[in-house]
Amino acid sequence: MTDEAKPGSLAVRLMLSAIAIMLVVLTLVGLVLSGLYRNAAERSFDRRLDIYLKTIVAELANAAPGQLPQPQAMADPLFLFPNSGWYWQVAKVGGGPQDHRTSPSLPSGMLPILSEMGVEAPPGRMRQGYAAGPLGETLRAVERDLDLGKDERFVVSVAAVSSELEEEISAFNLVLVGTLVVLAIAFLVVVLIQVRYGLRPLARISQALAAVRSGKTERLDGAYPEEIAPLVREVNMLVDANREIVERARTHVGNLAHALKTPLSVLMNEAGTRDDPLAVLVRDQAGVMRDQVAHHLERARMAARVSVVAGLCEVTPVVTSLARTMEKINRARDIAIDVKVVDDVRFRGERQDIEEMVGNLIDNACKWASTRVEVEVCIGRGRSVSDRVFFHVIIDDDGPGLDPARRADVGRRGRRLDESKPGSGLGLSIVQELATLYGGRFDLGAAPIGGLRCELVLPAA
Repeated sequence: MTDEAKPGSLAVRLMLSAIAIMLVVLTLVGLVLSGLYRNAAERSFDRRLDIYLKTIVAELANAAPGQLPQPQAMADPLFLFPNSGWYWQVAKVGGGPQDHRTSPSLPSGMLPILSEMGVEAPPGRMRQGYAAGPLGETLRAVERDLDLGKDERFVVSVAAVSSELEEEISAFNLVLVGTLVVLAIAFLVVVLIQVRYGLRPLARISQALAAVRSGKTERLDGAYPEEIAPLVREVNMLVDANREIVERARTHVGNLAHALKTPLSVLMNEAGTRDDPLAVLVRDQAGVMRDQVAHHLERARMAARVSVVAGLCEVTPVVTSLARTMEKINRARDIAIDVKVVDDVRFRGERQDIEEMVGNLIDNACKWASTRVEVEVCIGRGRSVSDRVFFHVIIDDDGPGLDPARRADVGRRGRRLDESKPGSGLGLSIVQELATLYGGRFDLGAAPIGGLRCELVLPAA
């Protein structure tokens, strides 16, 4: 099933509603046409029977009074063979068996009288209906009343087995069903084309939004139908408003950074010229304030950058460049960095962010490694309700590693794992927060080569 026709989509709803309406309409059309054809076929069959009926009535009308002749004009072979399914009958009203005449095809018994079965007809018109034949077959019968005066009233009937009529109707119904099936298939094809063509602008909007999200474009461009154009305008206004808000936030963050740096520098400089307990306390607390301000300003900067439409960044050159740089920095310690990167991996975000995250992790691994650091990048699925595509950056070192209790301390703000190593202690915390802001995650575990494993999961493009 395509994305355009997933369950719950507009395409599926339109298709299902069109199918439901089509089934109802075609069923009603089929029933109406079948009923109309049955009526037409019965009228045609009745006219054929009525010809025989009028022939018999004419002979009876020309007969001598008081006589009930055997109709001679009914020499059609259909009425000569016993139980052929074609019968005629003349019955005197109120008379006995001697007052009845039947066709040779009816050797015994009599045809049912439609008037006695409750079938009525307008005066001067024939009655028509279905009745049971001598062999239990279904007959189509027509019947007329004939009044010759002097108490000579007769009921003249002509009947024929209805199988011929039913076969004709069944053949028509079979053709009708086949025609309606072909019409239904053609209708479904037309509806499918119409739905795909009609929903194409929505697919274009989806692709345009994906392009905006990936950083390829800044707005939804192109011509759209008048029903969708207001939505496109509102989305563009929302993107512009979001960009303006982020720019204002960045400006405020920068202003705050400049406003705090100067007072903190003054406090540090003034306290640095004295050695009394108050000066020591001021230096310590000012240092803490400086670290905390730097941390929160960095966090605000990251949040502002991530909240805007992200760009795309190739992962391979970033990781390879960082690994080579860190290997040169740690050349005196003879640290070897092995890199294994899957080609065509792209990060859905800012290049400086992935450089900061991966750089912090490789730098931390080099500080604790004895001789070797391994870096691997691979595609995988992140634990996300949106089921987006993520890639994994796995960095192992052969250092002392960390026990599970100490790994939990990494996410705490400014918590140092070991005071013997240089740094502010904010690197891994920043990595964790950046990964969270991008909808990914950062995990620590045991490396197969004996030290610490850092696994970074980030959204892939």
